[in-house]
Amino acid sequence: MFNRVRDDIRTALATDPAATSVPEALLYPGLYAVWLHVLLVHPLWTRGWRFTARLLSQLGRGLTGIEIHPGATVGERVFIDHGMGVVIGETAEVGDDVNMYHGVTLGGRSSERVKRHPTVEDDVTLGANATLIGDITIGEGATVGAGAVVVDDVPAGATVVGNPAREV
Repeated sequence: MFNRVRDDIRTALATDPAATSVPEALLYPGLYAVWLHVLLVHPLWTRGWRFTARLLSQLGRGLTGIEIHPGATVGERVFIDHGMGVVIGETAEVGDDVNMYHGVTLGGRSSERVKRHPTVEDDVTLGANATLIGDITIGEGATVGAGAVVVDDVPAGATVVGNPAREV
């Protein structure tokens, strides 16, 4: 747990030039949203404590403005910068070293109980207000531009922009 917290603070300092010290980095709501999710909410969810996990998730949402469903999988060193309005759905999978900005949505496309949210692989950047919908994969090292609406897979290393998102 201590290593996770230390690594996330280091990531915030390395990723955001506005964060100039550990005390300043500790003001970032994205850190608290991720820590609450990976250290408490998701483990409760996977152990069958569904109501408690949902309750704590909603509490975290109210405090941070970031909604991470208890069933979502979130990797290491995930940094949510200016996180207000971020939504990560139940079957979403977020890899390691992912950087996302405010308003990002990892949303579902189906009302069935299936994998219905995006998979975001390692080293991906998701721009402000990017919307990723459905069981799609954003490949390793890809960048999704601000405001992009992504409904299809994005290849590793690609940059996509627009609505609908297209590779540039």
